[in-house]
Amino acid sequence: MHIICNWSKLKLYLPKNKNIMKKTYIVFVLLCLGQLLLAQNISGIKGYLFDVEGKPVKKAIIYIDGEKIFEINNQSGFFEISELSEGFHTLIVSSPKFNDYKESIILKPDEVKEINITLYGKGDIDDVTIYGTKQIHGLDMITRLPVAPRELPQNISVISSEIIDEQGALTITDAVRNVPGVNLFGTYGGASESMSIRGYRGTPVLKNGVQVDSDFRSASLLTDMQGVSNIQVLRGSAAITQGIGNGLGSPGGVINVVTKTPLFLTGGNVAIETGSWGLFRPTFDYQTVLDKKGTAAFRLNGAYQRADSYKPRVDNNRVYVNPSFEWRPDDKTTVTLELDYINNNITPDRGTVNSTDSDRNNLLDTTHKFYGWATDNKNTKTTTYSAKFIRKLNGVLSLRALYAASINNEESYGLGSLASPYTYVDEVTGKKVSDFTRRSRTLTWSEGEDKNKVIQIDLIGKNLYTGKIKHTFQTGFDYKINNTNNITHGKYRKDKYGKVIVDPKTGLPAIDRSINIDVINIFDKIPNVLPKGINKSSFDAIALTSSSESEVFGIMIQDAVEINEYIRANVGLRFSQDAKKPNVGAANEAWDPFIGIMVNPLKNISLFGNYATTTNLRSASNPTQDGGTIGSSVTNQFEVGVKSDWFNKKLDFNVTYYFIKNNDISYQIYENGVGTGFFTKAGDLRRNGVEIEANGHILENLQIILGYSYSDVQYKNSVAYVNGSRPMNAPYTTANGWVQYLFNKGTLKNLVLGVGIYYVGDRPINDYSSNLRTDGHGTTPGIKPFNMPDYTTVNAQLGYTYKQVGLKLFFNNIFDKIGYTSYYRGGFINQIDPRNYKLQLSYKF
Repeated sequence: MHIICNWSKLKLYLPKNKNIMKKTYIVFVLLCLGQLLLAQNISGIKGYLFDVEGKPVKKAIIYIDGEKIFEINNQSGFFEISELSEGFHTLIVSSPKFNDYKESIILKPDEVKEINITLYGKGDIDDVTIYGTKQIHGLDMITRLPVAPRELPQNISVISSEIIDEQGALTITDAVRNVPGVNLFGTYGGASESMSIRGYRGTPVLKNGVQVDSDFRSASLLTDMQGVSNIQVLRGSAAITQGIGNGLGSPGGVINVVTKTPLFLTGGNVAIETGSWGLFRPTFDYQTVLDKKGTAAFRLNGAYQRADSYKPRVDNNRVYVNPSFEWRPDDKTTVTLELDYINNNITPDRGTVNSTDSDRNNLLDTTHKFYGWATDNKNTKTTTYSAKFIRKLNGVLSLRALYAASINNEESYGLGSLASPYTYVDEVTGKKVSDFTRRSRTLTWSEGEDKNKVIQIDLIGKNLYTGKIKHTFQTGFDYKINNTNNITHGKYRKDKYGKVIVDPKTGLPAIDRSINIDVINIFDKIPNVLPKGINKSSFDAIALTSSSESEVFGIMIQDAVEINEYIRANVGLRFSQDAKKPNVGAANEAWDPFIGIMVNPLKNISLFGNYATTTNLRSASNPTQDGGTIGSSVTNQFEVGVKSDWFNKKLDFNVTYYFIKNNDISYQIYENGVGTGFFTKAGDLRRNGVEIEANGHILENLQIILGYSYSDVQYKNSVAYVNGSRPMNAPYTTANGWVQYLFNKGTLKNLVLGVGIYYVGDRPINDYSSNLRTDGHGTTPGIKPFNMPDYTTVNAQLGYTYKQVGLKLFFNNIFDKIGYTSYYRGGFINQIDPRNYKLQLSYKF
């Protein structure tokens, strides 16, 4: 019924009786007001709720802008909400068996928006090892394909921000200890993190799906956990999405750091942490919707950190800022802008030393000893920024474009390597003697700049059909360019008359890349103050300047095919080209395929297998003695496994077996310990192993994360390394566990207890080179390096929440075990942190 609210027309129909006329006026005014109110609230939302298997969710409550609006209690999962005003609304769906679903919705005038919502079970780790209870942001960033990971024949593990917070993780190392087969390779004196997956050192670290760090060891990308939404770990080849695998660890997998972006809510939290060795760390996270229609939102994360160390004269200061902006002008378009900035100052610590040759373990406990100087410092300034554009073209096609860039500047000033023992000529025998108890101590100064740019463009099709076969595909293009510039300061070599010595081979002035200070006994008390007059002004030359540039582009296509409810297949092919190879005729392009299949014999069990390659062109142009080039190195990967869920999807259990073979790894020929500049084939490196993981919420308030990995890595057919030997720092086994219990009833309600354990098996401190070669990694030919000892750490967490206030106490390495990372060539053998604690107070608003 429509009432015409026109006073002039109404007078024509009014009765002459005044009492009746008065009552008519009142009714008329009320009807008109009611119509005006309804006219402002005629938009709405309707749709269906489904679980991950496509079955209707029969019971749920829907909240709009924090108010309970609708309750679903039907067999179809249908809901319809009317009388909503135009503009921005926050929709939340709550159901006892499922995680809360949250979405921001923009309604136009008179619009009834139709949406279908998929809810994920609280114990449902369905497609991927997801540690945490909320939906994971950015899963397609690592695959570039919008397919649920359970439908992918690969393993992707995701550590959510909830687990990062609950465990008090401050580094990537802290977070990924929840994933089997992943361990820390080295920290380069605490200045960065180099990770290892499946025995490959130098795992590439991505940010929001793209590699913005050209260092092939992935050692310069610093990450502060305050700005992290989740961390994704893909074990195995990622060549389809990442292209040429020039990183040392590329065939083993990638680690993707996803940063926080606006959730179109208003609120945030602040926290302050304090703990062992003077830790002081305030953090904040604030976000807000910028306009009434809810089309734009802003988020800002930040942290400041200062701390000393268990070692004297070692400290760290850090400033971190992470702003982001998102614009949704309509329901088909999203534009996201992000910036990540970190300024980190740390005292690099060379760690411990071995007091004998590498065939025996005589590592010194240097918990309270620092071999450097009080002025030692490494400053790292990293700025990463990106712009992402997503546009839904129609019901099945969408376009995704991404531009990301980074600038990484480093300056390091301080102690040089302590790896080599002091060598002198015996006056009696005339032979060189190595004294492992004495080390030359030098001063070095270097600067570096690393610039990276990445462009990705993807066309994505979802739920396309050829007959009864469903396809989800992605075809894309990417372009990557990086420039590096490095400067090593030095000192002119002079004779006793102060004249610069000329190198007879080059005719150029002879330059030392470091300043010799003294020779120390590693058992003595070490002075930490530089001699008077020794500082940066003492460096009067540029000893070494190096620069490099790479320009790589690739095109790819992927298709996830659902043949029927029992069989799925994934196929992909990528072509990559490096446009900056220096040698004419050298390999500069690669084709990398991916083929995978999944079979579901039972509803809760998926069997999968895959084959993929990763091509390394980093050394392809290196010259050989016959005048040619060494060519590319190709890694072949085979995987088979089982993904399953049990106890009504409360427990997820996965098992994976892999076989990986690196073909024709290359090696520089050395003569008398000096590199000749020529290269030769060095044989193969083979790996096979098993990864087992179980996780989920066995009870509503009991969460477990369990993992185990076994990896057998061996050199084969090698002229450089002893056949059957293992690479440096590649453990046979790793294991991890985390159990967390929440008291949700009684007097202890909201109290949380968590206990974690992490184990890393023994592993070689260095490669075992043959007696034919020495490889420049600090090895002694023919001498088998000792194994670094295994170690186990136990951590615990106690937390309590009262309304908006949270208090957490973290205990790390409770039993004070000593463990070491390994990077022997540069002298970095760093100890894991001894027993320590941390207290955190937080407030949400």
